[in-house]
Amino acid sequence: WLTGRFDGMGYERPEFDADQGANAVKEAGGTIEMHHGSHTEKVVYINLVENKTLEPNENDQRFIVDGWVAAKFVLDVPKFLIAAAATVEMLGGPKNAKIIVP
Repeated sequence: WLTGRFDGMGYERPEFDADQGANAVKEAGGTIEMHHGSHTEKVVYINLVENKTLEPNENDQRFIVDGWVAAKFVLDVPKFLIAAAATVEMLGGPKNAKIIVP
């Protein structure tokens, strides 16, 4: 968002900065993981299992989207998942996705 690259996606810019977003995640009991190395993701995982997430693995990278988090932050879940998919595509990420269900 900072560079305006996502302005054409049809979603309003967030009304918070990266630090505020990170603080909201931490206050909700989450953690922030830092990316290491270049982006070489092979798959997108869409996780719908509440209160669970996949551990990042810098040797076998994948985009991880915790879809259940959208509801926790009172977001529109389908819109959140579509935005996540569009972001991955826009960044040149993988076209393969796996959905994890309870």
